[in-house]
Amino acid sequence: MIDENAEPPEDSPADTPESAADDSAASAPASSDAAPADTPDDEPKAAAEPEPGAAPEPEAEAASAAAPEAETDEDDEDDDTPRAKPAIPGADLEVDIVAEGADPLAQLDEEAQAAAEADAEQDRADEQPVAATIDLAAGARYRATGKRKTAVARVILRPGTGAYTINGKTLDSYFPRPALGRNIRQPLEVVGYDDRMDVVARVHGGGVSSQAGALRHGVSRALLEADPSLRGELKRRGFLTRDSRVKERKKAGLKKARKRPQFSKR
Repeated sequence: MIDENAEPPEDSPADTPESAADDSAASAPASSDAAPADTPDDEPKAAAEPEPGAAPEPEAEAASAAAPEAETDEDDEDDDTPRAKPAIPGADLEVDIVAEGADPLAQLDEEAQAAAEADAEQDRADEQPVAATIDLAAGARYRATGKRKTAVARVILRPGTGAYTINGKTLDSYFPRPALGRNIRQPLEVVGYDDRMDVVARVHGGGVSSQAGALRHGVSRALLEADPSLRGELKRRGFLTRDSRVKERKKAGLKKARKRPQFSKR
């Protein structure tokens, strides 16, 4: 309840009109003094700017160096251009396109023809006789032994007319196959003495083809006895190569050299 007999409270000095006026008067000079402080001062800023000849501070250099990096990172992030595609594999290869109506095998035919011509030229060079100096005195005898596989041929070369005597028989009767006769005559034909020397041979072992190879080997080695300078030409043609292949011997417990009996479980 409100007490009617209570005296009203006295006004505080701050709430009186006089105090308010004093406060406003006091605050006015302060505001006028603060105003110049809020205004921008050009002199300090001018002093802060670096002189043209002065060296930049390290902090400023670091900031300036970091700024382009940041810009490049932003550019990379914002760059949405598609990447360039890699080079197509095999783009450097020549296009193999055959024109309409052209023969794709013409070039191959030309290469084969060139190779055949080279082989023919080599054959013609091989057919030419090699210069040899063999003493064809009346008593000249050149002996050698030729071998191929298990065949052995003992050969004697002497001056004559080109006759062959093998185990007492003529060449055509002992080797009826024409290919074997041509192989046996090759060494003397190469040196150009096929019609100036006779061949006398004793052959044993091996088969017919093996004996023919042994005879050719023996004639070639006998020519080396007559003229050692023929080694290069005879060796290049393979006349001095000795074929040492032989049949492998049978082993105990096996049917042949390596063939085994069939396995039986029971």
